[in-house]
Amino acid sequence: MTWEVFLMEYAVMAPVAAGVTARPEWMAGFARHVEECGFDSIVAVEHTVVVNRYSSVYPYDSSGKMELADDCDIPDPLDLLMFLAAHTSRVELATGVLVLPNHHPVVLAKRAATIDALSGGRLRLSVGVGWMREEIEACGAEFGARGRRADEQIDVLRLLWTDRSPTGADHDGEFFTFRGAMTYPKPARPGGVPIHIGGHSRAAARRAGRRGDGLQPIGVDGERLRELLDLMRREAELAGRDPDALEVTLGHSVRAVTPEKAGALAAQGADRLVLQPAPSDDLAAVRDELSACAQRLGLAS
Repeated sequence: MTWEVFLMEYAVMAPVAAGVTARPEWMAGFARHVEECGFDSIVAVEHTVVVNRYSSVYPYDSSGKMELADDCDIPDPLDLLMFLAAHTSRVELATGVLVLPNHHPVVLAKRAATIDALSGGRLRLSVGVGWMREEIEACGAEFGARGRRADEQIDVLRLLWTDRSPTGADHDGEFFTFRGAMTYPKPARPGGVPIHIGGHSRAAARRAGRRGDGLQPIGVDGERLRELLDLMRREAELAGRDPDALEVTLGHSVRAVTPEKAGALAAQGADRLVLQPAPSDDLAAVRDELSACAQRLGLAS
């Protein structure tokens, strides 16, 4: 095993396509096994609503449609992660990807800080601007302004997580304004909850460099991946930030990943792989698949 693979972190995505993520006993057993196997984190996806017969184009499949059925159970990811926090003690809890325009940042700051505080600093937010116009508009945000809104939302989150002044935090922006805002508890970590930027665009890479703690480039590889990572690092330098401190998260399947494949992705810049299990509702089979994967990768089990 190479040094790069040894340093790699491995996350496991909750198998939303299997229709099990709203089943409490199933998810509790899944989360405990992920932790026992030695994986670093569990990832929960988000769609607040899925609009029937949406016309928006899903950018990660040639069909233009996502693989999930319109009526698939997709629990709120933060509520799901809080539930899983109560059934685990070590594994990190991550969104992948939280649709940021769907959330008011003042409320989101409170919810995320609460999970992070009560879980002992285990929350990681991967956020994106979303692709389904119908969903974002149903949640009250303007689709065309979601990029500017996301930048301001991240600024608000970081302000509310870190401000401890006796007079509270002030913010005047294009989308949000408040005076003397005091929100407690703060996240367990002094700098707040890590925010990674999910997406496949140059705008996502720029946002990661300027405001994020990392980038989760979805559906890209090869030269396109190199271009996005280079852009993220350049933007970080221009913003006076350390580009080497930014993490890169890529994806793979639980069944197919090997140390050699992980090493190849590490060579492309990956610090973490989000592994997707087969979409099965057979918990015993999923547990066996995770155990075999952990053994291949040399994790705790």
